[in-house]
Amino acid sequence: MAVPKRKSSPGRRDRRRSHQALSAPALSVDQKTKSVHRPHHIDLRTGFYRGEQILFKDDVEEEDTEASGEG
Repeated sequence: MAVPKRKSSPGRRDRRRSHQALSAPALSVDQKTKSVHRPHHIDLRTGFYRGEQILFKDDVEEEDTEASGEG
C-alpha cells in the first residue's frame, strides 16, 4: 500500500481542496409563466421552451377545441 513519505501541509491540503466546492444550480425565470426552470431546458410544469409549447400539446389542443365548441 502506498504511504506518504511526508505529512501534507495545511496549505497544500487546502489548495488541493479549493476546486471541490459545490455550486448552486443555475436557474432561469420564464417571462410568461414566471416559473423557475433550468436554463436551456423545457419547463416541466408548463411544457414551454423559448415561448413555444413543446410538451402537453394534446392538452392544449383539446382545450382549444372545447372552447370553440367543435368537440
